[in-house]
Amino acid sequence: MLSQQVFELIDVVAQSGSFTAAAKKLHKVPSAISYSVKQIEAELGVALFFRHHRSVSLTPAGEHFATKARQFLHDMALMKRDTQRVANGWQPTLSIALDNIARTDSVQALITDFYRQFEDVELIIRIEVFNGLWEALATGRSDIAIGATTANPVGGAFKFIYMGDIDWLFVVSANHPLADIMRPLTDDELRGFPSICLEDTSREIPKRIDWLLNNQRRLVVPDWHSAINCFVEGLGVGYIPAHLGEALIESGELIHKTLHRVKSPSPCCLAWNDEHMSPALAWVLAYLGDSEQLHRQWLA
Repeated sequence: MLSQQVFELIDVVAQSGSFTAAAKKLHKVPSAISYSVKQIEAELGVALFFRHHRSVSLTPAGEHFATKARQFLHDMALMKRDTQRVANGWQPTLSIALDNIARTDSVQALITDFYRQFEDVELIIRIEVFNGLWEALATGRSDIAIGATTANPVGGAFKFIYMGDIDWLFVVSANHPLADIMRPLTDDELRGFPSICLEDTSREIPKRIDWLLNNQRRLVVPDWHSAINCFVEGLGVGYIPAHLGEALIESGELIHKTLHRVKSPSPCCLAWNDEHMSPALAWVLAYLGDSEQLHRQWLA
């Protein structure tokens, strides 16, 4: 019967090049090694070695068998190691959900530093929108969420670090019909233009609509990059995070307008499930730092 011991025996004989040399490594007599190899060949129904006067060499079938045997032994060692490490809190992957509201230029540095620290943990980055971030955390699709906004809509053993508030700016294109109105805009004036909205990526919990008036059409886009292009082209109106819109307002591409009903700032946080703590998750939490550092690197 094929076993780990069989694979180890064939591997040693193949590397040693003779039954005598293999016997010395395994602390056995050459006849015992020769007999064991014959039994293995009989079970397989193929010859694994060419017998020479004082040495042996692999047949084509033996080459295939030895290669597969080494791979099996390697996989067995990895499985044993990983099983022991899982018992001590190690996980083979770490998934981070990043809300589309957060800056993405900080992701590259995080990935680079993570892989320097962990050579055997895969890092998975997911971009989510609104409640999709909470759902990813609640369902276990992600271990940590960066840039989660509003109150936590799901239960669980979550912990949080406040990242600061997201300020919102209502904007229109520089060429929009509402651009030259200097007073606060009314709902009736806005209702005739599509509201540019991001598609919430949640699948199971209720989706969130960021801003929409009664009887107003939506223009739904997948991310803030697409939304900004739509705003600049004058395809609709709506709110944009201040840290994403200030440069466009300064350049004159977008016009900041005031409304009678102002959108309140949105609290933003870093969230994770403390019951899923692992060395990789603990390292990321320490790397991301406190509230001030989180705000500076992801929202400023």
